[in-house]
Amino acid sequence: MEFKKVISARYSCKKYSDKKVESEKLNAILEAGRLAPTAKNLQEQRVYIVQSKSGLAAIDKVTPCRYGAPTVLVVAFDKNNVFTYPGEKRDSGVEDATIVATHMVLAAADEGVDSCWVNFFDPDKLAAELGLPENEEILMVMDLGYAAEGAGPLANHGSRKPLSETVSYI
Repeated sequence: MEFKKVISARYSCKKYSDKKVESEKLNAILEAGRLAPTAKNLQEQRVYIVQSKSGLAAIDKVTPCRYGAPTVLVVAFDKNNVFTYPGEKRDSGVEDATIVATHMVLAAADEGVDSCWVNFFDPDKLAAELGLPENEEILMVMDLGYAAEGAGPLANHGSRKPLSETVSYI
């Protein structure tokens, strides 16, 4: 798909069918995340593919926002393998995992797979439910699948402020 169409057509799907994401498409989505840039090329991201009934049940315990997706990606990062920026107030973990997740969301749209970026959960509770290592912090979960019949973007999906309200020249 042409990039401008990918970024304008992509929306957060809130209702999924039972159709599974094909392994070729899932691999293309994961590869897009693998190719994402990270600070100092540390590649501290960790992506967990959740498709088992028990794994999906664990996600359902901590968020109502799976919306029936048959696949969920849990995007985390290794807190012990980040670059600390000058001033020591921030490090690369959250932003690098965000870049990885964004690449995967856009790759999913390009593959014709619907997605939803979910942050409505307690990351510590989800990490405990999934048994993730203590050195990893969950950034988000990404619902993946195919929209159920009747699903579509929210009514305000196409509403965007003009650049003049969000961009300034200094």
